[in-house]
Amino acid sequence: MDTQLTLSNELRKLVEARIERTLRGVEDTLRFILENQEISLKDLKEDIQSLEESFTLLSQKWNLEILYTLFLKSTINFSGLKKILGVNSRTLSDKLKSLKRYGYIERMVEAGPPLRVKYTLTTRGKNTVLLALPLLYYSSSLTSVQASSKT
Repeated sequence: MDTQLTLSNELRKLVEARIERTLRGVEDTLRFILENQEISLKDLKEDIQSLEESFTLLSQKWNLEILYTLFLKSTINFSGLKKILGVNSRTLSDKLKSLKRYGYIERMVEAGPPLRVKYTLTTRGKNTVLLALPLLYYSSSLTSVQASSKT
């Protein structure tokens, strides 16, 4: 137990340090762009709307879980995903179609018999998981800190 706790604390500290460094880099980059380029309100609105579409898709139930599972398993078939996630076939099928349409996953059909369909992440899907996990971690760690400070 102590080993897991130590590893968890070390991992948490490493993730937090890297998140801080990344946040400073993003902030510096945005400040540079804002100081050196004129951005119209129309451009800003379009950027925000495109971000909202991505967040909406990724925040829908099962989508991040599917991406994360594919990240951990590399390639997996439909029934394997269904079993791991505990989701019904119709929902999983709809979610996979949507993620494929937006370029997060790739669907590979292997000729049978029996016909086999496997799924894997695209580069966009892999990068999304790698970016989403620290964001989710950071958000949840802030929530737990705020909750503990209120008690």
